[in-house]
Amino acid sequence: MKLLSSHSVAIQQGDEAMFSDFENGGDMWTGSGTRERRKPIGFEQPFRSAPVVMVSISLWDVDTGAAVRAEVKAENVTPEGFDLVFRTWADTRVARLRLGWTAIGEVHNEDDWDVT
Repeated sequence: MKLLSSHSVAIQQGDEAMFSDFENGGDMWTGSGTRERRKPIGFEQPFRSAPVVMVSISLWDVDTGAAVRAEVKAENVTPEGFDLVFRTWADTRVARLRLGWTAIGEVHNEDDWDVT
């Protein structure tokens, strides 16, 4: 559990096109084995500490001739941003992918005191 001790909590969201490999014969569409795509995401306003980031698939265009295998997650989460990550493996073929994300965490407030 993440305890939020601040009265200033913010939610930032986004929806990111990760790739469209069927258009150019990219490896997500034509390849096999372990494959990964990453996209660095920067927050509009930094959080006080690393927020909780949830990731979901918002567009999923796959070949149904094989099993559909995927992992989506946020990695390297900091107050300033994170890496949006998609992984697949074996013979899964993905034509296009878009991932949605939501970050929730504490933010600085103009009423905060910096006592040092």
